[in-house]
Amino acid sequence: MLETGGCMLRATIVDVLQMSRQACSLRPLREPAGLQPTASGLQPLMERLYFDYNATTPLLPEVLEAMLPYLKEDYGNPSSIHHFGQQARAAVEQARAQVAALINCRPNEIVFTGGGTEADNLAVFGAVRAAAAKGPGPKHVVTSAIEHHAVWNACQALEKEGAEVTYLPVGSRGIVSIEDVRRALGPETALVTVMYANNEIGAIQPVAEIAQLARAHGALAHTDAVQAVGKIPVDVKALGVDLLALSGHKICAPKGVGALFVRRNTLLQPLSYGGHHERDRRAGTENVAGIVGLGRAAELARQSLAAESRRLAALRDRLERGVLEKVPDTAVNGDPLHRVPNTCNLRFDCVEGEALVIALDLKGVACATGAACSSGAIEPSHVLTAIGLRPEQARASLRFSLGRQTTEEQVDRLLQILPGVVAHLRELSPVYKR
Repeated sequence: MLETGGCMLRATIVDVLQMSRQACSLRPLREPAGLQPTASGLQPLMERLYFDYNATTPLLPEVLEAMLPYLKEDYGNPSSIHHFGQQARAAVEQARAQVAALINCRPNEIVFTGGGTEADNLAVFGAVRAAAAKGPGPKHVVTSAIEHHAVWNACQALEKEGAEVTYLPVGSRGIVSIEDVRRALGPETALVTVMYANNEIGAIQPVAEIAQLARAHGALAHTDAVQAVGKIPVDVKALGVDLLALSGHKICAPKGVGALFVRRNTLLQPLSYGGHHERDRRAGTENVAGIVGLGRAAELARQSLAAESRRLAALRDRLERGVLEKVPDTAVNGDPLHRVPNTCNLRFDCVEGEALVIALDLKGVACATGAACSSGAIEPSHVLTAIGLRPEQARASLRFSLGRQTTEEQVDRLLQILPGVVAHLRELSPVYKR
């Protein structure tokens, strides 16, 4: 909400929500294929455009095909020593090798988890608690002000356990300063955790340099690479990190599966206790079908990485150029160069972001104001305020993220829809000067 005329802008959200409810109330539970009801009868279904790939990605047909046998006939427990169990174990180990190949590590350095959040939590809590177990005294963590909540909230929880946490600032580009990292390190530092690519603005951090500093001070280096893996080359040997988290549903694998790279001989305290699964890192029977899907998606991502990155960067640039040309009083948030190829974050002055998301959805366009896990938050994005945006500017920003199914025609269609929607919402704003 803008500081001036905020009530009017909040009212626009209510108006748009009411329009959305009315539109939904017109739709029966089952519509005829290709048609939707309108006041004048059945009309062709609205074209749906998906620009929220950073929230989640659709399952690739090849991934589903690989998973199906392990949802049906190959149902063995991979810890069983009989034929059924060993079939499942072989599938898990093949997937482990496929994921390892994507990030250039040994297969036995991959720990399968229930997703990216669990992988981050295992890294952060596991590393710091393992360090604390070696000796008395509080431990120190260095992180950034723009981390995903999987790391951000884990660090805040560690503070309640007595750990000290340094939250490094970022400049207007959204990138951590190496000198700030150097100054933050101390004898008690157990972990440095800085994300590889930001989920809202796409900014790529100097992880290799950060890891080198951390390890020189005797600390472990972790990076949340959920938004980097599958979009840019990720090589854990070149990065020099000890821990790296990734998520299946960000690379066209199913939800509910992820992985944590754990460098050999890295001390890590588990979060869960039970059997000796995943080399005592993560207890519980493995999600075989999900892991198989993650492995196949990793293989496909590795094969198409270079070409897909170039294609998405070209589409993203086409989208940004079009928006800046067609919509006045608009700006790109974050670093325009050092970012993943599929992500752009745009600010539309004097427009409430939530109202714009809803209005675009009514036109068939899906995008986001920020991280999906922060949907409904009252406070503006901590990422956008960290790069210097005022609260009203942060609330006026949208993230458009592209993926494998995004086409040039879809981008052009979005550029036809967006200017009119923004103009309409600005007509309702008492602070927008035409």
